[in-house]
Amino acid sequence: MNLVEKHDDVIRVRFAPSPTGHLHVGGARTALYNYLYARRQGGVFVLRIEDTDAARSTKESYEGIMRGLRWLGLEWDEGPDVSGDYGPYVQSARSVLYHSEIDRLLREGKAYRCFCTSEELDAMRVEQERKKLPPKYTGTCRCLTPEESEERLARGMPYVVRFRMPVEGDVRFTDVIRGDFSFANAELDDFVLIKSDGRPTYNYAVVVDDAHMRISHVIRGDDHISNTPRQVHLYGALGFKLPRFAHLPMILGSDKTRLSKRHGATSIDAYRDKYYLSEAMVNYLALLGWSYDGKRELFTVKALIEAFSLKKVSSNPAVFDPAKMEWINAEHFKMLPQSRKIELVYEVLEKEGLFPPSFEVDLSRPVDLKLVPGKEPLRVEAIGDAERTYAKEIPRLALIIDALGNRLKLLKDVPDLMGYFYRDDYVRDADAVLNHLMKKESSVRLAALADEYDRLQYFDRASVEEALRALADRLELQSGELIHPCRVALTGKTVSPDIFWVVVLLGKAKTIQRLRAAAALGAEKR
Repeated sequence: MNLVEKHDDVIRVRFAPSPTGHLHVGGARTALYNYLYARRQGGVFVLRIEDTDAARSTKESYEGIMRGLRWLGLEWDEGPDVSGDYGPYVQSARSVLYHSEIDRLLREGKAYRCFCTSEELDAMRVEQERKKLPPKYTGTCRCLTPEESEERLARGMPYVVRFRMPVEGDVRFTDVIRGDFSFANAELDDFVLIKSDGRPTYNYAVVVDDAHMRISHVIRGDDHISNTPRQVHLYGALGFKLPRFAHLPMILGSDKTRLSKRHGATSIDAYRDKYYLSEAMVNYLALLGWSYDGKRELFTVKALIEAFSLKKVSSNPAVFDPAKMEWINAEHFKMLPQSRKIELVYEVLEKEGLFPPSFEVDLSRPVDLKLVPGKEPLRVEAIGDAERTYAKEIPRLALIIDALGNRLKLLKDVPDLMGYFYRDDYVRDADAVLNHLMKKESSVRLAALADEYDRLQYFDRASVEEALRALADRLELQSGELIHPCRVALTGKTVSPDIFWVVVLLGKAKTIQRLRAAAALGAEKR
């Protein structure tokens, strides 16, 4: 049955992961390129799960792949959980189709049953190694007569089904990215189509699935180039039209070896758990092998769809650069509207146990709201029903985010940069404490500053700055001689946002409490 004599005009691509582990950077890049190509061409993006490796396939891996793709925003048009005309979209549910096509290949003499035992195959490999020959099946069962094959079947001998590879000539195909390829048939062996347990091999199942699902373009990693000549032969034997192949460049680590765990996190889940922005991750993945003009590096998903072309995918390996990815993440964070920043930071604070805060800050008294000019109104309802208990904290959170400004580049830095606004057990820099709080004069100055703040009627930025600078004048100090120990007392760091906004956002009670605690600490050490 020649089910696919010609492809439809519609572009159809697929991402076909095996649920045997996490969704890794390389797989995610492959999925992204398929997705972008489909969207750019007005085509269809198919998700197919290749779970024929029953021993290694797990439900957890399957769910992780689905979760990772959805986090990246790569929604599929057809797949295991989306209706389509060419399902089922899980290989383990397509067994009848595989065996139907195998029966046809056997009837037409394009495949044959092989009864060689594992011991016999091992002996073949040992002999080939001794003679320094490339390892390949020697064709022992290739010339069995139908009667001999049936007699072995009748005896219940286990077997695999092998493809009958032409022994002369060559096989050719054109790769969209890499150009023309040619392989001598004599270098290819009679590879296995169906294993002894009845399960299809990768090379067989992928051809049957791609053909029956009318896949027009096979976009995948370049580690599959060696599989392609065998698959081209299968397409011809089954009477299916060949798809266009596009093999993507390898992704390397900083040491120019294939990206692996030794280079750091490689799974999409790991980056999600580290609070990277999904849109930044998509942007960076797109640049691992593709370039628009060699200059532009920041893209929204919409811009990527409009710009993407397989012709601009390089054949050279791409190097995964964590620093570059962090830069892209920071740039995307800058571009977010304030409401989205608040939502994301809020989620991190909750996950890290910083929200709700261990102390309340009353900002109902006058504060300088000019800190956030021209920003869209804060909408508490955008945070979600489950968190409305903490809605009164959102205006303060908005001011904290704005005070941090470009210091807040990565969401994973939220606990370090914002912890002192929400907890008293924040990390303090030991050197900062020693250099600024342990000096003889520090306790006197900080105690005096606490007294000044205690007398303030209005605790807004202008008032707290005026009080500090006036005290410095009375004590005949430079303002910095008060500001530096004040900063360490309140934040535990030598670097922070505008110190007067820190004071206001910590609130009068907490500021005075920390200043007095720091003054007492210095007094104890004298």
